[in-house]
Amino acid sequence: MTLPETSRFSFTPDLTICRVLNGMWQVSGGHGRVDPARAVEAMLAYHDAGFTTWDLADHYGPAEDLIGAFRRRLAASRGEAALARIQAFTKWVPHPGPMTRQVVEEAVAVSRRRMGVDCLDLLQFHWWDYGDRRYLDALNRLADLRQAGQIRHLALTNFDTERLAVIADSGISIVSNQVQYSLVDRRPAARMAEFCAARGITLLTYGTLLGGLLSESWLGRPEPRRGDLATISQQKYKNMIDAWGGWALFQELLAALKLVAQKHGVGIAAVGARYIRDRPAVAGVIVGARLGIAEHIAANARVFGLVLDAGDLAALEPVFSKSRDLMRVIGDCGDEYR
Repeated sequence: MTLPETSRFSFTPDLTICRVLNGMWQVSGGHGRVDPARAVEAMLAYHDAGFTTWDLADHYGPAEDLIGAFRRRLAASRGEAALARIQAFTKWVPHPGPMTRQVVEEAVAVSRRRMGVDCLDLLQFHWWDYGDRRYLDALNRLADLRQAGQIRHLALTNFDTERLAVIADSGISIVSNQVQYSLVDRRPAARMAEFCAARGITLLTYGTLLGGLLSESWLGRPEPRRGDLATISQQKYKNMIDAWGGWALFQELLAALKLVAQKHGVGIAAVGARYIRDRPAVAGVIVGARLGIAEHIAANARVFGLVLDAGDLAALEPVFSKSRDLMRVIGDCGDEYR
């Protein structure tokens, strides 16, 4: 399988990514037991298909270690030069507290060691408590490590528009913010996307397929109980569906998506991913990979051949008009974590 050129995006002048990123939250638990050897084999299959960009974090169980093992496997079988095709974006999610130089340097050193790299491609920073403004201390020290060559680019995850503006206005260069964005959760369109477009910041989106709930397999099914939801992702995004409008309205959304999907000869998930990928400021969508358990390489590839027209978009508007405004229910991007 060869992905088209449209699958690539110039994320920064020196870094090109695949616009469907492989999400590794699924290896952190609650999604089935991960066998490391089988996981690395699956990573190789994704990579060879053109899905070369990985999203992970320091707290996603063995995710950083799996990147390290994958890199060693690729280098051993194809040579060190092959490593240049991998883009691995990790996160640092510290507990709020003093952000001394030692604290920041040690955290970055752990990620570099686990992933087997001298320089992190992208470090995405998360902060739990906006009332503790030491997040600026952490970001300034991360910027120093970027200057020292230990981090290639600095980014954020789950920051709201107000704090993103504070950071940008402080002179800290940020290339992206990772936020939840889907046909159910369209909060980034309210404020975040416009701000990012104006400041040259892009969005990486997660939750786009609602943990697999955005698919044919859930169309026409009665509302699931918690025990019917096989993963913690499905449990999480079922809560989001409830806040948005409930299961009956979600069934209306799936039915509308099914008609669009049939028109284009793709699945519902491809329509959902493409819709978000085409939104302003979006650089790429993150699709979770249950490595060694369930792969969706062919289905993910169909996102790139799909072109949604005005009629497709209009077909979804009647459903959106019935949903709740999650900016009012939850708040801005990331507010559900605070």
